[in-house]
Amino acid sequence: MSKLEDKPVSGFPSRTLKRSPTSPRTLFGIVMTGLTFFCAVLAIVPLVAVLGYVIVQGISQLNTNAFTQLPPPPLVEGGGFGNAILGTLIMVGIGALISIPFGVMAAIYLSEFSGGKIAYWIRFATNVLSGVPSIIVGVFAYVTVVLTTGTYSAWAGGFALSILMLPIVVRATEEALRLVPQEVRQAAVGLGASNFQAVSRVVLPAALPAIVTGTTLAIARAAGETAPLLFTALFTQFWPNWNNRLLEPTASLAVLVYNFATTPFKNQQEFAWAASFILVMMVLLTSIISRLATARRVY
Repeated sequence: MSKLEDKPVSGFPSRTLKRSPTSPRTLFGIVMTGLTFFCAVLAIVPLVAVLGYVIVQGISQLNTNAFTQLPPPPLVEGGGFGNAILGTLIMVGIGALISIPFGVMAAIYLSEFSGGKIAYWIRFATNVLSGVPSIIVGVFAYVTVVLTTGTYSAWAGGFALSILMLPIVVRATEEALRLVPQEVRQAAVGLGASNFQAVSRVVLPAALPAIVTGTTLAIARAAGETAPLLFTALFTQFWPNWNNRLLEPTASLAVLVYNFATTPFKNQQEFAWAASFILVMMVLLTSIISRLATARRVY
């Protein structure tokens, strides 16, 4: 019987569990791990650079007046962008009120009650809509709402944002419903519930955390859109007019950043950075909410 030799096998010498640090397989693993870590850091660098620059440039202009006063004229100190914050919240809220109910109901139909060609074409249309440039959506909203009402308004801006939010809500909600095990539906029906009762009282509550995540991501995207609002809400130096039912031009943070960043006046450029910081913080807040919602899992 021949004697066993101490030849390394797969990075481990024979008859030992100690990894050989000089074996090719071990060295290859170390190199690839380091390369993966380097690529991960490289992917984070642009995000950190953008956030850091926005924070450094914008946080110095933040004070109480920035949230309560109107945008300043050129070369005039003071002022704020309270009307732009309020206008952004109004238009995003209008978009959410339109897109979330329709998106959730469409996703429930696709996931629970549809099948065949109809579901295929609805999903296809949703995917196409999600890829439509936002400026095209703005032109569509301009033709359908602004020209119909004869004025730029918060309602037109909210309508444009709802179109951008709708495919995100539909796809996220459908995926959330598909994550609920089929056995849960079968158990509900087996206990005497109808399909509608099983979906509304069992499946939908179980998928609610993931649905909230999808809707917050849609809201985050809508809050940062500029092109659709240029065609629909335009901009104004004044507060939203509730007496006129918001049927007039309305300010928003994204358009304020666009307008003030391109001016040669330093005071307005500084407010553009401050508004950018607030806009980034709003998107970050919605992302945190989506993470907290995802942490709650039923199934």
